[in-house]
Amino acid sequence: MAPPAEAPAEALRRLTGHGVSVWLDDLSRDLLVSGGLTAALRDKAVTGVTTNPGIFRRAIAGGNASAYADQLRDLALRGVTAEEAVRALTTADVRAAADVLRPVHDRTGGLDGYVSLEVDPRLAHRTEATLAEARHLWWTVDRPNLLIKIPATRAGLPAIARAVAEGINVNVTLIFSLERYRAVWEAYAEGLEQARADGLDIRRIASVASFFVSRLDTETDRRLEKAGGEEALALRGRTGLANSRLAHRVYEELSGTPRWQALLAAGARPQRLLWTSTSTKNPAYPDTLYVTGLVTAGTVNTLPEETLDAVADHGRIEGDTVRGRHEDAAAVLAGLARAGVDYDDVVRTLEEEGVEAFENAWQALLDSVADSLARLGPADGDGGA
Repeated sequence: MAPPAEAPAEALRRLTGHGVSVWLDDLSRDLLVSGGLTAALRDKAVTGVTTNPGIFRRAIAGGNASAYADQLRDLALRGVTAEEAVRALTTADVRAAADVLRPVHDRTGGLDGYVSLEVDPRLAHRTEATLAEARHLWWTVDRPNLLIKIPATRAGLPAIARAVAEGINVNVTLIFSLERYRAVWEAYAEGLEQARADGLDIRRIASVASFFVSRLDTETDRRLEKAGGEEALALRGRTGLANSRLAHRVYEELSGTPRWQALLAAGARPQRLLWTSTSTKNPAYPDTLYVTGLVTAGTVNTLPEETLDAVADHGRIEGDTVRGRHEDAAAVLAGLARAGVDYDDVVRTLEEEGVEAFENAWQALLDSVADSLARLGPADGDGGA
């Protein structure tokens, strides 16, 4: 007989008790107005919020779009562009969410209570434009518990370092490979060193490194099934956890370097690993797989609502599931190589597809908002008195 599931939400409390911060991977005007976000903080151990272009597309262009009608009407009457309207809508939501989470931020001394907002994904391969957008969003929202999401593309890395150097909190997103994660850590350290040299208080600068999980399994499973064979098929559903556990080993290694110890002594905050893409894409896998399998102190797990509810309902949190499992994780990646699955090609493909998916979601949102602006704008000849 299977052991009984935890009492409702008890698993989430146990998760936070093991040092994992639970952030909600969702935001909408409806969630704010209805009090749903406040309830999640109170009842589901949520201490942060992440967003992305897909989330905003569903919120603004989806079934609850009526929550944005009044603001859209005002924007239409002002004759703003779709790009301006989208930024007005999204920054308003993020600012409001940051205010809801501000008590968490204050209570935890800046550890939690953050809301993330992404730069325009169409800028992912343009360093200067990404940095300019990050500055603008940071200024527009104007909240200390904001994280600007910058993708970990090659062009994004110098933008990350320079944003941090200017005192901008950064959520580095679209990280898939261990090599790229090392470069992300270097960019954060470089930014902190420059900020300190410029006289900024680095104790106030925060960052997380968002490591994608389930998408690794989706892509490697497809390739393993194509390869065939008992050993290859036995590796299905294991790459996402293995890659993340090895990323944590890199984090531990870099945290012990003299470079980081010097920054730590100056008051720097660690750039915590954040597990994202944590909903299982394969229904054959447990719906809590990427939560229960990545429990370790000092990390963040950002969950869509359905995964959050699944963990609250039947998740079993039984201690650290990351530390001490690095050798097994390395064996999984070695097995991929034996099966003919090229890890470097997998992570390169996933980064390209991730950027493209966010670009497409952003464009769909722009198109929807443009239609709304045209429909709600003043009629011909409406020139007032």
